[in-house]
Amino acid sequence: MTEGRNLIEVKIGALIMDPNTNSPIVVLKGVDSEAVLPIWVGAFEANAIALEIEKVLPQRPMTHDLLRNLIVQCGLEAQRVIVTDLSDNTFYARVELIDLNGNEVSLDARPSDAIALALRLDCPIFIEQDVLDKSAAANQPGPTATDDEPPVEEWPELIG
Repeated sequence: MTEGRNLIEVKIGALIMDPNTNSPIVVLKGVDSEAVLPIWVGAFEANAIALEIEKVLPQRPMTHDLLRNLIVQCGLEAQRVIVTDLSDNTFYARVELIDLNGNEVSLDARPSDAIALALRLDCPIFIEQDVLDKSAAANQPGPTATDDEPPVEEWPELIG
């Protein structure tokens, strides 16, 4: 699926609110590196991520829980989630699965949805090095790339 690409494993380092736009930000931090990638996300996706981080069980399955249940019931196994691209201030991601016959199944997804699903499936999250390079090359005090929200001018002071 992504053989030959330089992948950096990350975890959720923080889930914060941007004080400039009042939009949620998921901050991905390298597991074995100094990589940091903030992604502005929608409120519903941030809530889905926060619920799973805090292990809050809703009374009824939410959308990401439903998708996890579908993946499990169909016999698919989650391999990993990868943030694959940054283009025109939008991040792209992929959920990589294996079916019962060992075939690879790759699903296009918004990073926020892919991250919420990765938490529920307990699978690793990666970023392609090219995405980090593009984000760093944006030449601003803080990232302007987004998943669901408009660009932001300043980096929030909340991340340490």
